[in-house]
Amino acid sequence: MYRTLFRVVLARLDPEFAHHLAFVVIRALPFVGLGALLSRTGSRDARLRVQALGLEFDTPFGLAAGFDKDARGIRGLGQLGFGHVEVGTLTAHAQPGNTKPRLFRLIPDRAVINRMGFNNGGAAAAAPRLERERRRRRRPVIGVNIGKSRIVEVENATADYLESTRILASRADYLVVNVSSPNTPGLRGLQELDQLAPLLTEVRAAAGETPVLVKIAPDVTDEQARRIAELSVELDLAGVIATNTTLSRDGLVTDQARITEIGAGGLSGAPLAARSLEVLRIVRAALPADRCLISVGGVETGRDVRERLDAGATLVQGYTGFLYRGPLWARQITRELIATFD
Repeated sequence: MYRTLFRVVLARLDPEFAHHLAFVVIRALPFVGLGALLSRTGSRDARLRVQALGLEFDTPFGLAAGFDKDARGIRGLGQLGFGHVEVGTLTAHAQPGNTKPRLFRLIPDRAVINRMGFNNGGAAAAAPRLERERRRRRRPVIGVNIGKSRIVEVENATADYLESTRILASRADYLVVNVSSPNTPGLRGLQELDQLAPLLTEVRAAAGETPVLVKIAPDVTDEQARRIAELSVELDLAGVIATNTTLSRDGLVTDQARITEIGAGGLSGAPLAARSLEVLRIVRAALPADRCLISVGGVETGRDVRERLDAGATLVQGYTGFLYRGPLWARQITRELIATFD
């Protein structure tokens, strides 16, 4: 049914408008009773539970940052079956993001290109919503992804991240330092160890008891990925998220003229799967077994989730598959994942 709806209706809408339309429905779920019904009828299996970051996750599969930028849909997303919801990316200063259009579907590739640019209402505005959601008895684990404000120069990035950390860390189950989005000028340069080490040291100290992870790009070299993983251990971070979107356009089947027309932005979805899995294995080899490793990039099915778990992921996230498989995607993943136990 969703496949037909997507082909006939949603694929004809502007992607960002379609996202906002879907988000209205998701936010409404807890208030119309449908969300509670979904929660009661969803598949539950104790074998799916994961202990990580000092928390219990009902399922290893969660929603990656970028979908719920301002922590407005956590309850509804949890009712749709996500074991954790990572909100953001949030910045210390509210910002509109890049100019539109900035979100593009590559339907033949089951992929998306975005150059959103961390559009969000700011850390202070999101804080009371996060506080309210964390008080709920039944909720998903809540991660908070923070990034650099666009108006802040790279040399002042640490102070900017610290402002977000002080506002949000106590309101998050875990905190993610995003230094890997390709859509904020200069941000990926913070993945260089001489810049990354002092940044993570300061954020780790300011976060207090809240677990801190760092999110890396798929476009780093294998050696860079290994060294960042080792640095995370040296600094006693809780773990690593691998990976963000890619700048690569290799192997796409979408018409090249269309790719050129779209221009800059990070690519997510199925074409990212192979490289994301490679980085997962590199990082896992560099991390102790007790450190959390969250894999994201090109995950669409329960078998994909199982492959990431078998390769060493502690938890797995998705985003682009939500667009192509619809609102029941997380529940489908859960059923497919349970089937891998049989």
